[in-house]
Amino acid sequence: MIVNFLIVLKDYFIEVLPFLAIGFFLSGLIHEFVPSAWVERHLGGQGIKPLLYSILAGTALPICCFGSLPVAVSLHQKGARLGPVLAFLVTTPATSISALLVCYALLGIQFTAFIFFAVILMGLVIGVIGNLVKLEPRGLANPPQKAKTAIDPICGMVVDTAKGLKTEYEGKDYYFCSPSCQAIFVKEAQKYADGEYARGVRERLASVFRYAFVDMIKEIGPELLLGLVLAALVGAIAPVGEFVGAHFSGGFGYLFSLIFGLIMYICSTASVPLVHAFISQGMNIGAGMVLLIVGPVTSWGTILVLRKEFGGKTLFTYLTVISTVALALGFCFSLISGG
Repeated sequence: MIVNFLIVLKDYFIEVLPFLAIGFFLSGLIHEFVPSAWVERHLGGQGIKPLLYSILAGTALPICCFGSLPVAVSLHQKGARLGPVLAFLVTTPATSISALLVCYALLGIQFTAFIFFAVILMGLVIGVIGNLVKLEPRGLANPPQKAKTAIDPICGMVVDTAKGLKTEYEGKDYYFCSPSCQAIFVKEAQKYADGEYARGVRERLASVFRYAFVDMIKEIGPELLLGLVLAALVGAIAPVGEFVGAHFSGGFGYLFSLIFGLIMYICSTASVPLVHAFISQGMNIGAGMVLLIVGPVTSWGTILVLRKEFGGKTLFTYLTVISTVALALGFCFSLISGG
């Protein structure tokens, strides 16, 4: 059992690490090079346009649900509203060119077209509902009237003085959004104290890597690691395969796919052959669609990070909307396909 668990965990790491590295690196680029004002203008407002921007970015980026987490956290810290952040978290891991090609090869054009538009619809729904959740923006795109704010002298982010990191220099307090910005200032405070020093490319790239692979790993790394361990544990001890086909060919297949997809990490590409195998063994085709939708967009890592960064109410909303929409879409697909 232990050996099997370690093998499954190793496979997860091999599958996740490249995409996770891309996600962390993108978070560093966003933190360093994307102005807070730009994020606030395009992703911090009301209406459908910010949601469409985040969905477009999500469908284009080749990263999994683990890799999308640091990017989403960085966007939120820059001032993006909760709706676009949740829409990004849904659409990014659920769509990729490789997944769509594999889906077309194994499951056909009907499956492929439906999953693509289903994910976009789910992103819109979770985005609209997410914007209704009352949540204080981490990036303070709209800081409360009573909140005192300051500008991070390194990256230019708006920081709540009650929550930001503080360093005193020559009798004046300076506030920072992250330990990496604070470390840069402390090292050469005289350069940044007046706010006019422009860092070179080398300094900014160093800041990208420090934020991406030090600060973000400290921020959400433990939750991601625990998520992988829990998923590997479930994968090692949960018997599937022929049992699924024999017992979940009817309506219970939807419930199994939903629970299995919520707690397991299955990337969008890897979920396709798994769903193909389940359907070949007798699983309801609508239940297969539910697993294809839910599997890539949730994991223990997603659940733990959402709970830590956005709170229990946001996590509950996220899981409820995904579960409801996925079940509805799976049932609709079953009717359309005659399954």
